[in-house]
Formats: sequence, C-alpha cells, structure tokens
Amino acid sequence: MSDTNIYQFSVPKLDGEELNLSVFSGKVLLIVNTASQCGFAPQLKELVALKEEFSGQDFEILAFPSNDFGGQEPLEGVELAAFCENVATNYLTFDKVRVRGPYAHPLYKFLADKKLNGTVNSTPRWNFHKFLIDRSGAVKDFFFPFTKPTSSKIKKQISRLIAAGK
Repeated sequence: MSDTNIYQFSVPKLDGEELNLSVFSGKVLLIVNTASQCGFAPQLKELVALKEEFSGQDFEILAFPSNDFGGQEPLEGVELAAFCENVATNYLTFDKVRVRGPYAHPLYKFLADKKLNGTVNSTPRWNFHKFLIDRSGAVKDFFFPFTKPTSSKIKKQISRLIAAGK
C-alpha cells in the first residue's frame, strides 16, 4: 500500500469506532470539513444533492465536522448524529476532528501537505474546505469553502475521475 494515498488512515465514526479508509478503495471521494453553525452550512444540503447526482457511480462524500473555526461546531456524538438526520444527509459523517494545526487528525495533516500527499499544499482555512480523491486514494485537487459542492467545477472533476476508472 502506497503511503501517498488516504488508505493508510483510520478515522473516528460517530459511534467512536475507527474506520479504515481502505474500505473506499476504488471510489472517488470528496472529503469536506463541516460545521453546523457555519455561514456555509447551506452547503450541507448541496452535498446531499451532489451525492444524489452521482448515486450508483462509485462516488462517496466523507464529512468531518470540525470546531477549528470560530467554534462553529458545538455538537458532539449523539447530537451530531441527530443533526445529520435532521438535515437528511445521505453521505457519511464522522466524529468531530481537528483539521489544522499541530493537533490536526493525521488524515488532515496528509491532505494539507504536498510533502505527504505528493500533489497539493492546502491547509483548510475555514469550514467546508473540500479535497477530491481519486479511485486509488490519491489527492487530486482541493476547493475553497466558497466553491459550492454543486458547482460545475467540482462536478466536472468528479465525472472525469469516475470515467477514468471505468
């Protein structure tokens, strides 16, 4: 297994169990740090629409709530799960993690550092920073928070990566 892909990492699910990202091998992924109280929170519903648009096409969205920016994710565990249910998320939401700084989750350290991922330097500067991952688990691109999940820019790249694996 290459150390330039995300499959080397395990992440905390809402129930506290760890999930190894290798379960997503062969899928195109959009990894997003989210926050329920953020001004960009309407993007949660756009993520639902994006997941629906690519339904059945080896595409997954992985949401990682984070309280790193302005304390905009006060929810934890059960409350976070209830919030996701209320928003009717159709994508996986993990337990709250740090996404920047010395205490960042190892996955986010990897995603943000070109020396580790081989492709991009892009530390999240706010909630709803997005990383696009190809079928081999490699980081392909990133999108700033103001780029909506349903933007043509993101959809075209997802389509291209899905088609490349067929």
